[in-house]
Amino acid sequence: MRRLAMSLALAVVAAAACSSTSAGNPSTSSSSGGAGASSSTSASSSTSTSGTGATGGTGTGGDGGVEDIDMTAADFVCIRDWSHVNMFFITNELDDLQGSLAVANSSTGGKYPVGTVIQLIPTEAMVKRRAGFSAATNDWEFFSLSVSASGTVIDQRGTTTVSNAAGTCISCHAMAAPQWDMVCEQTHGCNPLPVSDAVIEMVQNSDPRCPSDGGVTDGGESQGAGPDGG
Repeated sequence: MRRLAMSLALAVVAAAACSSTSAGNPSTSSSSGGAGASSSTSASSSTSTSGTGATGGTGTGGDGGVEDIDMTAADFVCIRDWSHVNMFFITNELDDLQGSLAVANSSTGGKYPVGTVIQLIPTEAMVKRRAGFSAATNDWEFFSLSVSASGTVIDQRGTTTVSNAAGTCISCHAMAAPQWDMVCEQTHGCNPLPVSDAVIEMVQNSDPRCPSDGGVTDGGESQGAGPDGG
């Protein structure tokens, strides 16, 4: 019964939250060009200094380019391994966690640094890409994920067109006031989620990639505000 309740809660939160993905950018999938394409955890992370971003593999390339991060399925791990701030989990894949936390904890907002990864629930994520990656989304790339004890699969990724039952991700995140860099919380201007913080916490604790003896912990500096759109 507990597993069924968690599954139902995850379905409700995933349908309501908008931290999902789209196909409106040059990197629509880690395995092919379609918005519905998948990528399994066999892939590894990719950092790049090229002007267009990397796809697959690891390492840096390009002279005089712009630093970027191209996430793969293997980069998405137990969300509780990351810092817990304002009900969501955050990390930075380019070693600027302090920069990401400074914006997340700011009372006046700010622009998240490249490499920031934010997840409210295990199956959805938003990743800050290089400057110029997508003006329509403030350079955020959205992800829809499938998770299991064996790892993560990227179901969809992109910028402006992928939707869930609530609509497109950008339609929710665009409601955030400009100073919040499209990250939704209770006071940022986005529509509230129709579920309680307790339900969201239950979904976070149900991440099958996490150790079974753990629960939501505060891995970073935390303010107590809850989410309102992912």
